[in-house]
Amino acid sequence: MAAQTVASTTDSRTVDLGPAAALSCRECGHRVPLGPVFACEECFGPLEIAYDFSAYDTEELRKRIEAGPSNIWRYAPLLPVPADVATKPNINPGWTKLVKADNLARELGVTGGLYVKDDSGNPTHSFKDRVVAQALEAARAFGFTTLSCSSTGNLAGAVGAAAARAGFRSCVFIPHDLEQGKVVMAAVYGGELVGIEGNYDDVNRFCSELIGDPAGEGWGFVNVNLRPYYAEGSKTLAYEICEQLGWQLPDQLVVPIASGSQLTKIDKGLQELIKLGLVEDKPYKIFGAQAEGCSPVSVAYKAGHDVVRPQKPDTIAKSLAIGNPADGPYVLDIARRTGGAVEDVNDEQIVEAIKLLARTEGIFAETAGGVTVGVTRKLIENGVLDPTLTTVVLNTGDGLKTLDAVAGTGLTATIRPNLDSFREAGLAS
Repeated sequence: MAAQTVASTTDSRTVDLGPAAALSCRECGHRVPLGPVFACEECFGPLEIAYDFSAYDTEELRKRIEAGPSNIWRYAPLLPVPADVATKPNINPGWTKLVKADNLARELGVTGGLYVKDDSGNPTHSFKDRVVAQALEAARAFGFTTLSCSSTGNLAGAVGAAAARAGFRSCVFIPHDLEQGKVVMAAVYGGELVGIEGNYDDVNRFCSELIGDPAGEGWGFVNVNLRPYYAEGSKTLAYEICEQLGWQLPDQLVVPIASGSQLTKIDKGLQELIKLGLVEDKPYKIFGAQAEGCSPVSVAYKAGHDVVRPQKPDTIAKSLAIGNPADGPYVLDIARRTGGAVEDVNDEQIVEAIKLLARTEGIFAETAGGVTVGVTRKLIENGVLDPTLTTVVLNTGDGLKTLDAVAGTGLTATIRPNLDSFREAGLAS
């Protein structure tokens, strides 16, 4: 494929991003050359990657993927990255476990097959490693020297780790009151970590201002000016799930909603697999999951609205605490198009679901995983999710990052070091 020539932060250079052909506006379809831009110059709609997959043969592509590395770069032919991406210093996330959750299925009454896609196994223990690894390759292509982001926590750690591995400077911005575990995990990589007085939406607005200022020259903001490339990393969840199911589409997926980008890109990934002939086309449903304390998309869905009204977040699920989700309207479209839904659960239900998943499957999820499991249970109880169909629930992060949520969990008993005390505590079988 011919390379695209774009203006970088320093000069004009030839950019090789594999099958990526252009940036296309999701609203009006206007196309522009590949570059570090994220909004359409015609209508200000969001830009996303448009591809040229026309030269691919289905069976050859399948063999190429299956022979690839055990990370997201096995799907390099479907991503905006150069062909030699696997040779570059990156954190190489992906190919995480798809756990057959039979114990959880019995608890929830699911008979059609229940799976947990456990993305806590990534290098910094959240799915954000996928999107950052993708954004890093775009940052290289466009000549950036600093990797940055606005973050609710997980992304900050992923950017810090990826920048350290690749030899980039990093400077990331977070709300000042994040969980301490996430603060430490973001800071340990040696980059600059800046707390902003306000919530995530305040942080994001500040980053948008910094991009337009000379102080931000040479900075690649993974979820702002590199957002079209960054977002494509979420497609790899769809690719992996289908490949791990034997190149089959799941019937139902339950996906957490923060900005909504992950859900929309999972749908995009499924559609690409169908068009490429890698999976058989059949109906599937996508369900969105939010915390009640930050549920603007759920509220809009239940009210039958197309507009998502911003909310001020107030929930323990801080990784999902985006009150003005950029992809909210597109989430609504996908949920309605696929026959899914958008639901929410309160903080108490989130904690109960975290403990349920840990007790049944040995998976300790962060609060976002508690949201998806809690919403799955609620959807089944309300007769919305079909328990006879194959269902995949996403856990996007490790519970060690959100220990405060289950802080009341502790010792079963304290005993003296003798058998009499052991028996008195009622612990003998």
